[in-house]
Amino acid sequence: MRRPQSTYLLRLPTSVKAEVARLAKADGISFNQFVATAVAEKLAAMNTAAYFAERRSRADFEAFDQIMARSSGGVPPQPEEQIP
Repeated sequence: MRRPQSTYLLRLPTSVKAEVARLAKADGISFNQFVATAVAEKLAAMNTAAYFAERRSRADFEAFDQIMARSSGGVPPQPEEQIP
């Protein structure tokens, strides 16, 4: 099933266009697919950053500091629990 698509005229500096064309060819994909993937990756990175910023805004750093300062009081890992 094809996803809906739209067309967008994109003006790129000649040097950027040449580099995209070179890398797309090296990857065996179309120029358009390279640009679409690059835009999708940038969106994912920005959305991830926004997600972590939102989570950070809700963080209770005082509680974190208390947890990190407490003594472990636990038992050492058993041999089968250790990573070789």
